[in-house]
Amino acid sequence: MTSPWARAWGSSGLAYLTGRPDGLPDFSRANVLARADGVAAFIGSRLGFDVDAAVLLTGRAALLGLTRGGRVSAGGATRMLKARDGWWAITLSRPDDLAAVPALLQADDVPGDPWPALSRWSASREVPALVARARLLDLPAAGLGEAGPASPRIHRAGPRAPGRRLTDLLVADLSSMWAGPLCGQLLARAGATVVKVESPRRPDGTRRGNRAFFDWMNGEKLSHCLDFDGGAGELRELLAAADVVIESSRPAALARRGLGPADVAPRPGRIWLRLGGHDDSRPAFGDDAAVAGGLVGGGPDGPVFCGDAIADPLSGLEAVAAVLDSLARGGGELIRVSMAAVAASYAALPTEAAVAPCPAPPPQAPPAPRPAPELGADADAVRHLVAQRRCLTC
Repeated sequence: MTSPWARAWGSSGLAYLTGRPDGLPDFSRANVLARADGVAAFIGSRLGFDVDAAVLLTGRAALLGLTRGGRVSAGGATRMLKARDGWWAITLSRPDDLAAVPALLQADDVPGDPWPALSRWSASREVPALVARARLLDLPAAGLGEAGPASPRIHRAGPRAPGRRLTDLLVADLSSMWAGPLCGQLLARAGATVVKVESPRRPDGTRRGNRAFFDWMNGEKLSHCLDFDGGAGELRELLAAADVVIESSRPAALARRGLGPADVAPRPGRIWLRLGGHDDSRPAFGDDAAVAGGLVGGGPDGPVFCGDAIADPLSGLEAVAAVLDSLARGGGELIRVSMAAVAASYAALPTEAAVAPCPAPPPQAPPAPRPAPELGADADAVRHLVAQRRCLTC
C-alpha cells in the first residue's frame, strides 16, 4: 500500500527531481516532505499565512527547468564521486572553484571538463583524505553522511524584549543564495521590514543567474549596497538598529571587520541568525551539505541527489522556525544553523520504497514574484529608517 506521503512526494515534483536520469523517480525520502510540511504549518500559524513546503523545496527547479541528474545535482554544479571507501561530493560552482582543480589534483593542467579527471583521482583515495585536500583549497566538499543531526544552537547574546510584533521588526539580511534569503523572504511576507544588504564587489550570486529565482527570494525586500570594508561604519549602524540579523558569512569574515555580534552595539531582543554549511567554517552549498547529512536517494546502484539543493530550503524553513521561537522568548539570542546538521535530521527519518505506483510530474513554479529592486535602489530609505531608530534611542 502506498503511503499518502509517497503520493504527496510524487505530486510535489520532489520524486521527479530524485533518482537516476535514465531510471525511475525515487520516492524513498517521502517522509522529508511530511516533516517539512509540519514545520511549514507551524511557521504559517505564526506568520499569518499558508506556507507551502513543497513549493519552497521545488520552486527553484521549476523556475529554472531542472530535472534529476542522479549523481549530478539538478543544478549541475555538484557531483557525487566514488572513492576507495565510499562516496563524497564536491561543488564547482564558482570560477575560483574551477581554477583550484589543478591544485586539488596536483596536476599542471586539467582539461576544460574537469569531472573525468576528478573521478579517476578520487577512485584511488579514501573519503577523509579527499575532503581534507578539498578543504585546504577552500572547496565545498563533504563525505556522504559525515554530519550528524542537530537542532539549531542557541546562545544568550543580550537582554530580552518580549511582546514585539512581526510588523515592527527591522531585519538586516546579509545572506545570499537560498537558505538565508528564504528566511528573510518569509519574514518580509509577514510584514517585517527586511533590508537585503549586498557588497558592490560581491553581490548575491543569484542576482546574476535566473532573475525569476532572485525575485522570488528577494522581491519583498529593500535593497542596500555597502562595501563591507569601506562601508563598515554604515553597515554597523544598520546592524545596531536591526531587530533580526541574518547572515551566512564565515564568522571570521565579519569579526575582522568589526561586524560580528560581539562588535555591534547591543539592542534589546536582537536575534542574530548565523546560517552555515557545517558546524565549522568551511564553505558549503545545498547539494554538498545534503550529502554531508546523508540526505540522498538511491538503492542498490548507490546514492543519488535528493531534490534540488534540498539542504538550502530545509535550512531556511528551520531557521524561520528558530527565529519565531526566539521572538516568543523575547530574543536576545545568537542562533547557529548548520545546513549539514539540518539535512542529517531529515535523513534520520524512516525511508520508504524507492519505487511507488504514483505519478511524478515536474514541479510547479511558485506564483509570479514581485520584481526585486536593483542593487542599492533603496539606500536612502534604509538610511532614513536607521536614523529614525537611532533618534528613538537617543
